[in-house]
Formats: sequence, structure tokens, C-alpha cells
Amino acid sequence: MGRRRDAILFGLMCLIWGATWIAAKEGVSAVPPGLFAATRFLTAGVLLTGWLAATRQKIAIARADWPRLLLVTLMMVCACYALLFWGMKFVNSGTSALVDLSLTPVFLLAFAVLHGEERFDRSRALAIALGVAGLALLFGPKAMAGSRHVMELVGAAAIITSAAIYSWGSVLARPLLRAYPSTLMAATTTLVGGVILLAGSVAFEPGARAALAGDWGLGAWLGWGFLVLGGSLVGYVVYMRLLHVWGASRAGAYAFVSPAVAVPLGMAWYGEKVGPSDLVAMAMMLTAAWLAIREARPRAPAEA
Repeated sequence: MGRRRDAILFGLMCLIWGATWIAAKEGVSAVPPGLFAATRFLTAGVLLTGWLAATRQKIAIARADWPRLLLVTLMMVCACYALLFWGMKFVNSGTSALVDLSLTPVFLLAFAVLHGEERFDRSRALAIALGVAGLALLFGPKAMAGSRHVMELVGAAAIITSAAIYSWGSVLARPLLRAYPSTLMAATTTLVGGVILLAGSVAFEPGARAALAGDWGLGAWLGWGFLVLGGSLVGYVVYMRLLHVWGASRAGAYAFVSPAVAVPLGMAWYGEKVGPSDLVAMAMMLTAAWLAIREARPRAPAEA
């Protein structure tokens, strides 16, 4: 029963996170990206923490665990989403989803191997090679075209970096998830991360203070609401649970499924175009994602 429930939760998470790319694009097109991410996570963190308190669940974190918790929060929430949402200003939603989601299992695998959580074999080496080749095919022609696509390439680099940071943070979070409930981890990281992001945005991001007035437009507010309710309250909590139960690379298999939702939505909603070479690149990168998570077996760290 537990396995079936986790499989259903996994499917729901894939659908939600596939649709969040449209919601995020609506938001960052009208609101400074750092502020948009900050208010999303801060609101979700407050709601999750309030729910934990109302249901009288334990919300304390041991003092010795706070350094790792802060590091994980800075990586999985602050750095990741500041880079991701900024990069999405210059890259269409379907391509953003494909790049971020297909590379996530590859990065998860690499960092899980480095930290002794996963094994490495030839199929995973092929995954890394295919991922790099797919990126080269997707963005190589634009890089050769000169300055006309420079901001799109810079945005893509920000998205790639955000995926790497998020994946590394996911692996570092595993010891905490062995000690604390996944809902508590989701509440703490979103609340603390939202506060840090908001402070940084108001202090340094152009237009952030003016945007605090909330004059965002209907599309941005609808996108924000979907990100808070679906992306954070549902998707992020489910991901934390699966990260604990399944391990980093297997939980990251959502990255193989969600692009199948995000790319068609981008084509239908924004009229984003996908050419033959883009399709080949997408197939290569999604194959890399599949190879990275295929038959993944978490390995417990050695006893001290």
C-alpha cells in the first residue's frame, strides 16, 4: 500500500511541477524574479509551519543540525531559485523545463556518488555524456550565432547552475531527512529560505521595493498562487518525502516525466516553437535522465 501511495504521489508531483513552468514564466515576466521566488517560499513556509503548530507536531531542530539545515536551505531554495527564475526571463518555459529537469537526475547522481549514496557504472557515465551532448546540440547553434542570443545563453547557464546547486543540496539534505519528518524539513527550508531571499531581493534587486505594492497583474498573481499551493505546499512536501523514502536519484526521476507536461504547455500557452534539432536534443537529454535514474539503488553510508 505504501509503495502504491508513493507512486501516486510521484505522478501528482510530476504533473504539478510540469505545469509550474508556465506559472513561473507568467510571474517573472511581470515581477522581479528574486522577489517573486521569495514571496512564494515565505508564504508556503508560514502556511506549513502554521499547519505543523496547529496539529501539534514537533517543530524543533537540534542546534547541531542548524549549520547543515542553513546550507541546504541556501542551496535548494535561495541560490537555486534566484538563478532559475532570473534565467527564465531570457529562456522560454519549455526549454527552461527541459534543461533544468533533464539535468537534475544527472547532477543528483554525480553528487550522490561523491557522497557515497549511489553507485557509478557505465550506463550512468553514458547518461552524463548524453546530457552534455544534448546541451551542446540545443544551445551550440545559438552560441555560434553570436551576440543575438547572448542573454538566452547566459540565462541557460544560470538554469544549469541552479540545477546543479539544487541537486547537491538534495543529497546533503538526506541525513536531515533521516532525523526529521519531511514536512518539517519542507516547512523550515521554505520559511527560512523565503526570509533570506526577501531580504536579499529588497536590498539588492532592482524594482523589488516597488513590486512589494503588489501591482503585478492577474496572470502573475495566478501563477504565484499555483506555485505556492501546488509547487511548494504539495510538490515540495512530496519531493521531500520521496527523497527520504527513495533516495536522491530515484526521487529525481520526476525530471524525466515533467518535461512531457511542460514543453507542450509552453507550445500551447506561449506559442513556443520546437525545431527538429531541438527535438533530437530533448530526446538525448531525457534519455540521459532515464539512464541516470534507471535501477538506482541507494547505498547507506559506512558506519563511523
